[in-house]
Amino acid sequence: MTWRETTRRAVLTRPRAAIEHAVPPAPGWRQLLLRVAGSGLLLATGAIHLDLYLTGYRTIPTIGWLFLLQVIAAFALGLAVLAIPGRLAVPCRLAAAAGAGFALATLGGYLLSVWIGLFGFKEVRTTAGIIAGVLEVAAFVVLAALALAPGRAPGAATGPRRFPAQITPAVARSAGATATALGVAAAVLFGVAVAGATAPAPAAMSTGTVLKTTTIGGTRVLTNNKGLTLYSFAPDTPTTSKCYGSCAAYWPPVIGTASAGAGLPGKIGTIRRTNGSLQLTYNGHPLYTYIGDSAPGQNRGNNLNLNGGLWHEVTASP
Repeated sequence: MTWRETTRRAVLTRPRAAIEHAVPPAPGWRQLLLRVAGSGLLLATGAIHLDLYLTGYRTIPTIGWLFLLQVIAAFALGLAVLAIPGRLAVPCRLAAAAGAGFALATLGGYLLSVWIGLFGFKEVRTTAGIIAGVLEVAAFVVLAALALAPGRAPGAATGPRRFPAQITPAVARSAGATATALGVAAAVLFGVAVAGATAPAPAAMSTGTVLKTTTIGGTRVLTNNKGLTLYSFAPDTPTTSKCYGSCAAYWPPVIGTASAGAGLPGKIGTIRRTNGSLQLTYNGHPLYTYIGDSAPGQNRGNNLNLNGGLWHEVTASP
């Protein structure tokens, strides 16, 4: 038997598994779809948080910085999941795992802010918040599946030292079951939170309550009976409020009737909202408080462009 025939026979009789591991497997469509979907979901949540940050949350202490960090992290992780080549097993898995953890942590922060408040800020139910929560649950499920997909690095030796480059099917099934349970639990908790979250009660004022004034930054502004700054909404008219739904959640209308305090110029009136309640007006401007103001002397809502128009503190003028 010649040397060539011996070599040919050795190749033909080589175990099938050895032949399969000798050639790196082509990236599967499943992994590719998971990467694209996971990246897209992270980028979408980042875009929503960026919009919320720019349109009002940046004025809220601590919460504003957290929103900005969430935006940066979401875009960075989304691009990392998409850009890291699938053949780089360890970086690819770690990026997916980091993205899944980020999505779960962000959802957890939202749930805490809805239930008990976070850093002095209590979230309310809004369309943007609901969409972001749904995307975060989906992102966790997709990225967890990508991070835990079974596979072996071509030619890599078995053993824990190679984790997470290679994950056996048994380990993947066990970890996948845990991730699925977490995803289901997150979805259930999110649904409960959304169902239980309501818009904060308007800044109700009983009949005869006296409006007050305070000076903020050298400007004399109107306040409610708790000392919170009152605002006007540019799209409103003297007889109609344009702030309903999620807008009224962040800018609670001042409900009731009131009289002017001593030395307060201007004319106080009321308009009727669509639910039949009376909203106070001052010099023809329907009045609101801002959810970002947590104490007297604050005017974080002044000059914000949010919910379709500009908001201004109401100055105490004739």
